[in-house]
Amino acid sequence: MAKKKDGTAVGNALRFLVNQGKKVAPQLFKLAGDITGIDSLKNLGDAIKKDKQLSDIDKELLLKELSYDMQEMEEVTKRWQYDMLSDSYLSKNIRPLCLAFLTISLFIYIILDSSLNGFKIEDSWIDLLSSLLLLVYGGYFGARTVEKVTKQIKK
Repeated sequence: MAKKKDGTAVGNALRFLVNQGKKVAPQLFKLAGDITGIDSLKNLGDAIKKDKQLSDIDKELLLKELSYDMQEMEEVTKRWQYDMLSDSYLSKNIRPLCLAFLTISLFIYIILDSSLNGFKIEDSWIDLLSSLLLLVYGGYFGARTVEKVTKQIKK
């Protein structure tokens, strides 16, 4: 139940309810922690609706926060689709370019750290780079997987 820096709105609402002393089924936290797309959010919404421990007001709050998360994911997907329709090289290739830049940066840091005595990278920079790498790798490969699956389903 530790708060994530940029958790989903519904996850933050679940943590809020628990902090208020309300009982929440552990399965809701598991579902909220495993959110990877719209379908995961829909599954969580179904579980919230069926939960017998939550009051109607709490369910309404969680479902409203869930709708914010769904809208956010849909808008990100739309933005990526519009980028692909653009004639600009940069807008079409920004994700792979970011991925390449961050990967090269990581390897440069590794090489410098292992070859120079006394070379020290501050922990804050390592944390920032690792967070960016996780975000970019997850976003790039996760989005590509979703795009491919969506194309297959449409066929």
